[in-house]
Amino acid sequence: MTGLKTSSNLPATDGMKVFTNSKQVLDAQRLVVDLALSSGRHDCLACEQNGNCELQDAAYYLGITKPSFNLYDDDYQIDDTSEFIVVDRSKCISCGRCIVGCNHTVVNEVLNYGNRGFETKIVFDTDLPMGSSTCVQCGECVQLCPVGCIIDKRAIGAGRTWELDKVETVCPYCGVGCRLEVHVDRTQDKIIRITGVEDSPTNNGMLCVKGRYGFDFVQSEERITSPLIKEDGKFRKASWEEAIALVASKFTSFKKEYGSDSIVGLASAKVTNEENFAFQKLIRKEVGTNNVDHCARL
Repeated sequence: MTGLKTSSNLPATDGMKVFTNSKQVLDAQRLVVDLALSSGRHDCLACEQNGNCELQDAAYYLGITKPSFNLYDDDYQIDDTSEFIVVDRSKCISCGRCIVGCNHTVVNEVLNYGNRGFETKIVFDTDLPMGSSTCVQCGECVQLCPVGCIIDKRAIGAGRTWELDKVETVCPYCGVGCRLEVHVDRTQDKIIRITGVEDSPTNNGMLCVKGRYGFDFVQSEERITSPLIKEDGKFRKASWEEAIALVASKFTSFKKEYGSDSIVGLASAKVTNEENFAFQKLIRKEVGTNNVDHCARL
């Protein structure tokens, strides 16, 4: 075959020999990466993606120490109009991952390319600020961006990738069971950001706005840390033993005086399927009623 071919979409045929590290191939790769570095403001030392950037990795692999050209247009403005995401187009390499993710993975259909030629850029709807567009802040574009163009707003300056521990868990918000990777600063015992687990069979890396950005409650000083019992219109702290005994005695008295169907159980989307199973079994078997429902009506 004449010329260089793209490995991502060239069908393999019998007897084909593929060379990925010839001088011709490496020179072409260096030129492409060099042009990407030259056409943006890639200040790696100050970038949030330092150490987790595919452009940085490619430049290191190809031995590029500084851009050869000066193609950067200083007209780019940072878009921080949305609640959870910052867009810095000066770092964009027009790879299109965010567009594919938005349109074909989560199917929100907000992102696209705007303008032509060297002025090509990612746009939201009809080139609106992100905060004024129909973006639902799911953060799929943040997870897919290979550079520092689209980043989590609240994670800026909060810790480098290598400084954070990654802990895998399950999203607490609904019954889908999306797998999360929680990025934790152990020195402050604080969650910095959350990403979806790419190889999870339930969510394939995708998350909704709650799963990705709704973690403030974990560190909230207003969290209830013990059972509360109301007496004379005011709550007081109680032990688990006292609280459970009180609930059991109330259930027993209601059941005796008004019958089992006077009691209703409402299950929660924020607990596991196993816990919900145990809860409905408690309501049906011990309380003796089928009045049990679930809050996840969606």
